[in-house]
Amino acid sequence: MLDQKPYFIRAIHEWCSDNELTPYLASKVDSHTIVPSQYIQDGQIILNIANIATKDLTIDKEWITFQATFGGIINDIAIPINNVIAIFAKENGEGMQFETAPSPSIQKNNLENKQSRLKLVK
Repeated sequence: MLDQKPYFIRAIHEWCSDNELTPYLASKVDSHTIVPSQYIQDGQIILNIANIATKDLTIDKEWITFQATFGGIINDIAIPINNVIAIFAKENGEGMQFETAPSPSIQKNNLENKQSRLKLVK
């Protein structure tokens, strides 16, 4: 079954736009995230993803990508869907929070640990 998270992100973004609110996206930042490093705080970043603040915004099943201007410089932004912490309206804080998925290497290690605990029962 497909992950619901990108659908919820698109829905909250559209709801904000329809209500003339400013959609903000909070994301954890890791080696897969492409954002201006000077705006990262405590391993996270909060971005304005309103249509007027972004160019070529795409929210697909695995990535959120767009271009945005920071200090007069155009930046390419790429955020893995798994890294999204929340999407909310700046004006009233309404939106949705998400659990972030561990990186693939952490998932693999957890899977290996779980497999070692299994026993064959006859």
